[in-house]
Amino acid sequence: MAARRILLPLLAMLLASCGFQLRGTATLPFETIGIALPDGNELRSQLKRAIETQTQARVAAADHAQVRLLILVDAPQKNILSLSSAGRVREFQLVRILSFRVVDAKNQEFIPTTTLRAVREITFDDTRVLAKESEEAQLWRDIQNDLVQQVIRRLTAAKLHPAD
Repeated sequence: MAARRILLPLLAMLLASCGFQLRGTATLPFETIGIALPDGNELRSQLKRAIETQTQARVAAADHAQVRLLILVDAPQKNILSLSSAGRVREFQLVRILSFRVVDAKNQEFIPTTTLRAVREITFDDTRVLAKESEEAQLWRDIQNDLVQQVIRRLTAAKLHPAD
């Protein structure tokens, strides 16, 4: 019993001293952001959701926002990595390249053109086509989630230019 009384507070102090804390809300150096993608676009929806839930900023119409997120390139690619001895595909590489920049209301560059790249590999088995298609769809969603989080981190790290 005495050991528990000593061990429990010691364990609590150890956890508190390791620096662990919940992620919380990130502070962006602007209050509103416009996303230059059509309303029905899946990437736009996910970016909007991430910005509004993970930061204090709100997504607004591009012409009414303090800054605008411009998507310059959004290019998914599916490359063959390896073939079997029979010439059938054994592995694919899924790649998505996202290039963006952020400008303020005066079209001054807030974040210069930034290119992000996410890569996943997937094996292929033509005897389990449906399962592999489902796995591929999940990997594409994972890639998009990864890219959205990278964009959020870039927005969080950006600094507003001093007023002229």
